[in-house]
Amino acid sequence: MYTQGLDQRGDNAAAPARADDPAALAAFQARIDREEKIEPNDWMPQGYRRTLVRQISQHAHSEIVGMLPEGNWITRAPSLRRKMILLAKVQDEGGHGLYLYSAAETLGVSRAELVGQLLAGKAKYSSIFNYPTLTWADIGAIGWLVDGAAIMNQVPLCRCSYGPYARAMIRICREESFHQRQGYELMLKLARGTPDQKRMAQNALDRWWWPSLMMFGPSDRDSVHSSQNAAWKIKRVSNDELRQKFVDVTVPQGHFLGLTFPDPDLKLDEGTGHWNHGPIDWAEFNRVVAGDGQCNRDRLAARRKAHAEGAWVREAAAAFAAKRAHARAAKAAE
Repeated sequence: MYTQGLDQRGDNAAAPARADDPAALAAFQARIDREEKIEPNDWMPQGYRRTLVRQISQHAHSEIVGMLPEGNWITRAPSLRRKMILLAKVQDEGGHGLYLYSAAETLGVSRAELVGQLLAGKAKYSSIFNYPTLTWADIGAIGWLVDGAAIMNQVPLCRCSYGPYARAMIRICREESFHQRQGYELMLKLARGTPDQKRMAQNALDRWWWPSLMMFGPSDRDSVHSSQNAAWKIKRVSNDELRQKFVDVTVPQGHFLGLTFPDPDLKLDEGTGHWNHGPIDWAEFNRVVAGDGQCNRDRLAARRKAHAEGAWVREAAAAFAAKRAHARAAKAAE
């Protein structure tokens, strides 16, 4: 879901990288320029591999941590239909995380290592999940805004130059489109409901609008890796272009709901047809990414607790796999 990892320096960013052969680099770039997919067994520059591991793992972590704000509302959903929709959505997000961890493993890093980095607080996930879900309307706002922003980010990733990541994104994008539609439908029900329900929807929009715009990462002028990632065709559309497309699509949807965006500077540019938004509070973005958001500590505590409580499942699965392997070896030896 989330390409903020492309704009962040990894823990080993300051370490000197091993020089790649210039001829191999040129041949690799020629393949990229021909729109060929890079596969796990193909040669690739060390920087390309590191960038993909950082991006894919951050994406996977975001899907897994992203289950927490909504999972908290499953037992409090107002109807059986809403409960089933939310259960399906949270299940999808868990599946997305598994697809993405598997894609990262093709780059030579183990899932256990990636999860360990998350639990240790060394790995990043999308800043959007460090905001609380205070009312039922927040579930609608997350589907409409957060998943809507995710789709803007993720559709171009279906054409990422790395094959396993691009193929995983095809299914993920299909399911994310369902998530966005269910969120908007929920917001529509609330906006057309009682005055209290409409106020609840408006309050959710007020709180989630700016964090949703931050999801696209820093402005292009402040993005750390943009030019190289564009050359490698890992990321094909810039942060600001994606953000503008999201605003242009989402503002008319909000107006149809009869809601007001919490941005006094939001204005349609008649010349370009784009909606111009006000300044984003990047100080807040940096603070949340650095670990000082409203729910950073709660999210990591919940993941650590779940990981510890699930140890017996991992041990049982490993024992069963070892038992099957032993049985196959014994049968082959007969």
